[in-house]
Amino acid sequence: MDTSLFERAEWSSATNWTTYLHTSPYAGAADFSPLAMRHAQGHGIDPVSLADLLRNGFVYPPHTIYRDVKNVQTGFTLQQGAADEFHFHFAYQSAWAAARPAPGTISDEVLLRTFHQLLNQAVQRSTADMRSPWLLQSGGKDSTSLAIAIAEARPDTTCITYLGGKEEDEVDSARFVARQLGLRHEAWVCDPGRAYDRYLAMAPRMPLLTADFATLAYADIVTEIAPQQGDGIIDALGADPYFGVPLHLRDHLLYWLARSARLPGALLRHPLVRRSFKLCFALGTLQMHAFERYFPGSRFSDNEVDELFGASLSVYSRQRMEAYRDDLQAAESAEAVRRIVLVVMEAAGFAKGMYTAPAVGLRMAYPYCDMPLCQWIFSSVPDDRLIGRGGQNKVLVRRYIAQRFKSLPYVQSKGSFRFDVLGLATQRFEQVYAFALQARPLLPGAPAWLEKHRRCLDNKFFASKFYLLAVTLPWLLSRLDQPATAAPEAPPSDADRADALVSAL
Repeated sequence: MDTSLFERAEWSSATNWTTYLHTSPYAGAADFSPLAMRHAQGHGIDPVSLADLLRNGFVYPPHTIYRDVKNVQTGFTLQQGAADEFHFHFAYQSAWAAARPAPGTISDEVLLRTFHQLLNQAVQRSTADMRSPWLLQSGGKDSTSLAIAIAEARPDTTCITYLGGKEEDEVDSARFVARQLGLRHEAWVCDPGRAYDRYLAMAPRMPLLTADFATLAYADIVTEIAPQQGDGIIDALGADPYFGVPLHLRDHLLYWLARSARLPGALLRHPLVRRSFKLCFALGTLQMHAFERYFPGSRFSDNEVDELFGASLSVYSRQRMEAYRDDLQAAESAEAVRRIVLVVMEAAGFAKGMYTAPAVGLRMAYPYCDMPLCQWIFSSVPDDRLIGRGGQNKVLVRRYIAQRFKSLPYVQSKGSFRFDVLGLATQRFEQVYAFALQARPLLPGAPAWLEKHRRCLDNKFFASKFYLLAVTLPWLLSRLDQPATAAPEAPPSDADRADALVSAL
């Protein structure tokens, strides 16, 4: 990684200033201080980035919600002598690994011992400036393996499991792991209204905007940790691009189903359709681009985004996929494409912590992003200990956990840290609708969408879209010239709005 490209914080010309941020979690803590004294007003909001958020839940890097702030994330380099011209290339594709040991040439004993040592060192390095860290213990393989290392490297850590929905109750299992390791454990249940209030309080202090489906969960968590003398959060993200993520039949079916179709919104609101999450999800997938279907959650279709803006913005958002075209064409398998997706998803997965934690004065630590550990996983672990037979992922991590815990259910099923989108829609519809009225200069079609879908929000497919508006609108309003509590001005006509948005591009 060429770090010299990140040393220059700003580029200037006679007519433009651009701020460059470096937020790759594999290169240390992100520095958002260049934004501290800027963007107090909303005139710098990039409408295409807002379309990104509504279509996918995050802004496509290297862009941000601001026109003149670029985010140099993993895989991106800024072309020498060319302002705002970026090149993407992720070098850690499995097929490009040189001299990776053949299966059976290194014993599990050696691999597991080395893995433990490197993970311990990663924990120590990433938490060196923390007095009282908290581990986000989701109940998955990554957080469980990290807890094992933390018990040795940072036994003063508190584990926290956040229960966002009934279908993801891993609290008992996570508590068992923490107590067996001698770590303190806390469990919190999602209260959508409380979490939303906490998000509204911190939104003006968040450096950038993401709409990841766990953003409100993180806002709830970090607000709770700070008064308990916690000063840092350990997150187990970062291992997937190096271990690889095998695709299963469902992934292939969804990829095949994504056909960029344009369907009338009334079809999904039909009483026989809107009651079925699975049917709505399938029809929503049919309207997506295949690459974007890899991104999680139900989001606004291109038609809906254009209606929200009163202008054809979705096409410009789709064009941002071109940044990854060369790597996608060079990908030798669907799993290789998935690694690219994982890197792109830094803009959502890591941002939810990077943007919320600083708002309450907390630091973030990502031990699995420690480069000595990542490079060892990529280059020194045999293929069959990365992905095993039948598409079993993270074989080495599973065996590492098995040394301490013989059988745990979360190895097979997803853990916690989701968010109750249905509860949010039930509790806060009127509040979000009021925000939509105030935000008509930015999204003139938002009130109409909410009115048309008010009766659909008992379906997670529609409630997820409500969530996207609930997260984006108050953050945007906090950047407008007038406060979010002021009465909204009369919106411009649809024709004037479309002309203004398109000309701004």
